[in-house]
Amino acid sequence: MLHLPLPNLHLALISACGAAPRRLLPLPARGKPLRRRCHARAKDAVMLRGAHGDAEGQEGADPQGRASQGEEKPGLPLCRKLCYAVGGIPYQMTGNALGFFLQIFLLDVVQPCFLVALQLEPFHASLILFLGRAWDAVTDPAVGFLVSKSPRRKFGKLIPWIACSTPFGVLCYCLLWSTLADGAPASLKFLWYLFTYNFFQICMTCYHVPYSSLTMFLGGTQRDRDSATAYRMGLEVFSTLLGSGIQGQMVGASHGRLTHSCSLGNGTLPNSSTPSLAGWLEGTRRAYVSASLVLGSIYCLSCLVLVFGVREQPGPLSPLGKAGLPFTRCLRMIVGHKPYTQLLCGFLFASLAFQVMQGIFAFFCTHAVGLAGKFQHLVLVMLVTASLSIPFWQWFLGRFGKKTAVTVGLALIIPALVAITQVSHNFLAFILLMMVAGCSMAVLYLLPWSMLPDAVDDFMLRNPSCLNLEALFYSFYVFFNKFAGGLAVGISTLGLHFAGYRAGDCTYNPSVTLALKLLMAPVPITLLLIAITLFCLHPINEERRKQMRTELEAMGRRQARRGSSEHHQG
Repeated sequence: MLHLPLPNLHLALISACGAAPRRLLPLPARGKPLRRRCHARAKDAVMLRGAHGDAEGQEGADPQGRASQGEEKPGLPLCRKLCYAVGGIPYQMTGNALGFFLQIFLLDVVQPCFLVALQLEPFHASLILFLGRAWDAVTDPAVGFLVSKSPRRKFGKLIPWIACSTPFGVLCYCLLWSTLADGAPASLKFLWYLFTYNFFQICMTCYHVPYSSLTMFLGGTQRDRDSATAYRMGLEVFSTLLGSGIQGQMVGASHGRLTHSCSLGNGTLPNSSTPSLAGWLEGTRRAYVSASLVLGSIYCLSCLVLVFGVREQPGPLSPLGKAGLPFTRCLRMIVGHKPYTQLLCGFLFASLAFQVMQGIFAFFCTHAVGLAGKFQHLVLVMLVTASLSIPFWQWFLGRFGKKTAVTVGLALIIPALVAITQVSHNFLAFILLMMVAGCSMAVLYLLPWSMLPDAVDDFMLRNPSCLNLEALFYSFYVFFNKFAGGLAVGISTLGLHFAGYRAGDCTYNPSVTLALKLLMAPVPITLLLIAITLFCLHPINEERRKQMRTELEAMGRRQARRGSSEHHQG
């Protein structure tokens, strides 16, 4: 039994069970269950008044309010968290495989270096990668708006988008790693890879925008949502390990054999008629196709786990309906929300810094520090460390706050980048530096995505009439992440183009080595410093998060009480 002061209990019973005391008389007497139900409603009413600053009710409601928070909303089941986290594997797995290997695939594998007239130049590869990322980024807001306008169907509002886009995404991903005939002109190859890359990015957008928006519809409390995000990011980092590891182990040795052929040939490649080069090329192409089939199978399996393991749950400010505002007005309101725009800009610069480093890392290891054939092992070390660091950073953000965690985590990689450019031919030193970089990479995966739901909650609480815009918030977040990827790839490949990089050369002039070192340290460090400054200025701190949690819980109790009263009146 609950023990409330008699005046407070009287007022609570009036507000919870009816508008006046006489409303209690017609109800059938059912003994203790009825008294428990009335006392529970009284407890909710006192809690609601305490949240709005009623001093008289707050004294008697605090102990019971704290006890009721864990009872009203059961925690999110671990199985649902894991199924939701598994759904994030395809995006990061394919994205990191493309980020690490598509550039070197287009330059060194698509066309053999002895057919110079038919070879894709670095400028062509730069256009394919930049235009593909730019097109993908443009489609994100469009898909987000279409998702927000789509109705809720039998299987939900977001899950059908994920299920229908998966088969086409797998097909386009496998076609992207296939090669045309050697005699095909460079213009045809350019168009083939441009359109295949664009179609794959559209399919991935239709998968990832609804999936990332699903964070707001898992059910549970704010703490459960942060926990589910941590599980998701842990598996996404593992998926980068999976994708880069599978692809790296299958194709990395082939690139190492090409560099070994260069050393045996005294700085020149063997003649095209020799079976060594033809065999290397054919084996490398088969390795890329085999890797794409393996990753495509994992893509399908992850989608099945997500579709059958997660159900969409509406929340107090997320009713899973259709957005009623036009696109331009939604865009103005979202862009005008200061916490969201600051978080978006910080995420843009941090993502750009890491993706510049990621896009150039294979070239840097191969041509600048003498670790050809070993970069895939360094990538594995970095990703394993990032995956193992996720629980630590989840604890750190809970102990010291999200803003402190993102600042410390991003700053951690800066000395490692400086040291990387000063070390060469030292595999053990690179392993230690990659461990530091992986620990910092875990922060980029976890913190910005953990801070985004708070910005969405802040917007919904300040604009309660603008509902069902979650997909747009997440689509613009994905938009800037992909736009940063396009900029990163464009910056790196254009830097190599103007430095005089030529595919198939065994030796490079000092300008190429200098360009690689500039792209590996000074450029990412500058971008990281800008990102850290923006995250420090982010207005949503831990105090504001607690205030939002209190408001959302009070709103959820109001809705539950309103539904209960309508049920009794009916």
